[in-house]
Amino acid sequence: MNSDDHILVFNSGSSSVKFQLFAAGAGAPASTLRGAVRDLGDETICEWVYQGQRERTSISANDHGAAARRVLELLEQIIDAGQPLLEAVAAIGHRIVHDGERFFAPTLLTGDTLRALEDLSPLAPLHNPPVLAVIHACRTRLPDTPMVGVFDTAYFHGLPEHVQRYALPAEWAERQAIRRYGFHGLAHRYMAERFSTIHAANDTSRRVITLQLGHGCSVAAIRNGQAIETSMGFTPLEGLVMATCPGNVDVGIMYLLEHGSVTAGALNDGLNHHAGLLGLSGASADMQELLALEVQGHAGAHLAVEAFCQRARKYIGAYLAVLGGADAIVFGGGIGEHAPDICARICAGMDWCGLQLDTQANESALGHEARITTATSHLAAYVIPVDEEALIARDILGFLSAARTQDSHLSI
Repeated sequence: MNSDDHILVFNSGSSSVKFQLFAAGAGAPASTLRGAVRDLGDETICEWVYQGQRERTSISANDHGAAARRVLELLEQIIDAGQPLLEAVAAIGHRIVHDGERFFAPTLLTGDTLRALEDLSPLAPLHNPPVLAVIHACRTRLPDTPMVGVFDTAYFHGLPEHVQRYALPAEWAERQAIRRYGFHGLAHRYMAERFSTIHAANDTSRRVITLQLGHGCSVAAIRNGQAIETSMGFTPLEGLVMATCPGNVDVGIMYLLEHGSVTAGALNDGLNHHAGLLGLSGASADMQELLALEVQGHAGAHLAVEAFCQRARKYIGAYLAVLGGADAIVFGGGIGEHAPDICARICAGMDWCGLQLDTQANESALGHEARITTATSHLAAYVIPVDEEALIARDILGFLSAARTQDSHLSI
């Protein structure tokens, strides 16, 4: 790619679209603009930072496709060196949640690829359909610009077979490729790599437990940079308590279907949209709102927060056993980076494994990289803000550089 070319990265969540523009010059891609479209619907907000200036405006965007179109319009309106930023976009990257068994490396998004990804939408209904809407919006506006998918499940592609496999009849698993795929791989990979950078001196045996705590939540056990366990499985429903998903739940709830209490569609909708923090509290799926309600004496909010922290603490204990101890616990994601009360409550009572929280450091680590345990704590804990877009841009730059030597039609 030329020194003045840029990579545009879209990171589509269930109710938001984050975006970031990177200059693809020599070395690692450098961020030049970053922003997000949040609260899709009637009161959608688009905010961005460019050249140190923070901007915020209300827009009309009822879905992810509309949000992407507004982002592309924004880049067309911002002029740099006499041309719209949009004209400098030489490639577009997309974070894709579920790759099935076919995609486990950065992949050029062709028509065949997109059809295969559409078939996986039922396995990630909160994530794959939104990102496909963003991709289609980009292909319509910039049909000649190469688009590359980077997959959340790829980081867990090498999980040991005894971790990947469910204890199910073999013919079931083989017929529908039912296994544990793992999700949030980009976030866990970023935290692990960043931790390794912080502690670069001969850290070939690092054992790290990473927690991505946001609207969706997961935890991973990582040894030598390789994930060996993770909480999410065949779909993003498994594992920790999340905003609207329950995490681990007994499959015996199919009892509801057998007795006609709910339909299959209602069960799927309930597990994805009405369970988790929202289901337990009966009030909100937002952790900050629940913490405020808890202070006011709201019993449901207290129950939801306690269940959330208990589940996370239980997984940490399990992964300490899997790893044979750990060098650090790392918190990332919207909750992990901005809710010190939750980090403190998850870490409460863990003196048995040598974890001693530094209360002041924890409370001041709002959105900043910081160690939140004492200097003498045997088990360290950190907050590491996650930048998935930077990782995606780096992967795409490497992919396109390799592809350019093999396929001249990419013309980049």
